[in-house]
Amino acid sequence: MFIITKPKPPISKTLISSLLHIKLSHAGNPHHTPSPLSLLKNPSIFSINNLLRSFTNTHSPHKTLSFYSFIRKNNNFKPNNYTFTFLLQACTKFNNIVAGFLVHGHVIKLGFYGDVFVGNSLVNLYFVFGEEKCARQVFDEMSRRDLVTWNVVIAGWVKLGRVADARKVFNEMPERDAVSWSSLITGYVRNGLLEEGVELFERMVEVGVVPNEAGLVMVFSACAQLGLVENAVRIHSIVDALSCRMTVHVWTGLVDMYAKCGCIDKARELFDKMPEKDVSSWNVMICGLATHGLGMEAIKLFEKFLIEGHTPVNVTFIGVLSACSKAGLVDEGYLYFKLMTEKYGIFPEMEHYGCMVDLLSRAGLVTDAIEFVEQMPIEPDPVLWVTILGACRTHGLVELGEKTGQKLIALDPTRHGNYVQLSSIYARSNKWEEVVRTRGLITSQNSKKVPGWSLIEAQGKIHRFVAGDRQHDRTLEIYMMLDKMNARIAEAGYSPNVCPVLHDVEEEEKVNAVKEHSERLAIAFGLLVTEAGECIRVVKNLRVCGDCHEMTKITSMVFEREIVVRDGCRFHHFRGGECSCGDYW
Repeated sequence: MFIITKPKPPISKTLISSLLHIKLSHAGNPHHTPSPLSLLKNPSIFSINNLLRSFTNTHSPHKTLSFYSFIRKNNNFKPNNYTFTFLLQACTKFNNIVAGFLVHGHVIKLGFYGDVFVGNSLVNLYFVFGEEKCARQVFDEMSRRDLVTWNVVIAGWVKLGRVADARKVFNEMPERDAVSWSSLITGYVRNGLLEEGVELFERMVEVGVVPNEAGLVMVFSACAQLGLVENAVRIHSIVDALSCRMTVHVWTGLVDMYAKCGCIDKARELFDKMPEKDVSSWNVMICGLATHGLGMEAIKLFEKFLIEGHTPVNVTFIGVLSACSKAGLVDEGYLYFKLMTEKYGIFPEMEHYGCMVDLLSRAGLVTDAIEFVEQMPIEPDPVLWVTILGACRTHGLVELGEKTGQKLIALDPTRHGNYVQLSSIYARSNKWEEVVRTRGLITSQNSKKVPGWSLIEAQGKIHRFVAGDRQHDRTLEIYMMLDKMNARIAEAGYSPNVCPVLHDVEEEEKVNAVKEHSERLAIAFGLLVTEAGECIRVVKNLRVCGDCHEMTKITSMVFEREIVVRDGCRFHHFRGGECSCGDYW
């Protein structure tokens, strides 16, 4: 008796290809591939390409080329244009330009050099490895280009920091899309050309291109770095008018922009409205509160973050420790530093150590700060010693300041600020010979001074001032307003603190040197061009000096204005003769 069995149906190539892709995607283990592949006597090009793509997306992208070599030898495999895009992508992922050259050779040998997709991948490959001559040659030799080709070239020049070259290509493009614009905006912003980046974004909107996520995030970053709220409000209104897609990254960029432009209440309002938040969103808000000196609010938000089940990362603790530092919360700072290392296993980076040194130094625990630095398991950054030196000056610790200052000068003899800090410590102790000697080293060591400047946005323009500035179109009016300011605050009890100014300068010159600091000129201009009662917002690149801080407090009271100053360390909100920092900065 014969038992008749039903024959097994042939295995679907498409099914096996899909299974392979799923298996690789979930397991991430390319060693699983030979077994299912052996079920196919003549695998389709789709199957092979699917495997190549899967290899490329694993942690071992170099095996993409090994598999390609194997299948070429054993199956007489004939690739198509998509095959080479995966191979070239793999070369960039495992950082092997030599492999890229070999793939390029196969492209030419097998007749795919004229294919636009392959050409785009080759241009991208060479830009990734900084081989701009090769990238340019491939681009020039392409018989056909599409929009992606031009975008790849712009992105390549941007990656290399060559914004002028990127702009030249952008101007030559036959057509542009949101990717083209956002790539160039990214180039401007990453290279510090913030105003140009904002202007380009506004031009993009004018010609009818709706910005993508990358463009939005980058223009928010430009506005945040500029710190000027008029820019922020204008860009935000454009985003609302265009009904742009608000992803979590866009929301986060918006919150960060307002926080860094001095509008912390607006930032918190937007943060609370976010339909979805990721860890970056929380980090931005915690760091924003810290920068504005709202230490307890930052800590409360961090505790809420933990209650909701999120896991902090290193940036989270930078925000928390910075909040403790700005608010003088020493015990809390130690607690969170310990929590970071012991509970979450986060190895402290220089920024974390910097926050702790800053916390101890501000609180007057300078000896503890020095001990903390000396016990660090990594080599301390000179900036930590700069922080300690500043604390020695603030708290009048001459001997400690002298030792720290000499250590810093030995570490970096070209840093101008080290000499200035040390000479200020000597001046406070009336050690004038040491002041002269230290100041003399500035010239002999060719130290580099960071020029101070202040920005204020008014009437649709950004106005920049330096100390003693006479270049502004309205200089005469500005100095007349400055004289008016000085007269009124003097009546209110202000007296210039000229202690930090060199002793061998006449008293009148000392006063003039202090009263022409850049932020004073910016505030005078603000009083000149804004309406009564309107907030004046100033961005300063350096830490505000003690005298200007006192002057701004009294100005806010006498002129009944809120004045917000973002200096190199934090925000100061001046209202009614008081500052939000509580004179603790």
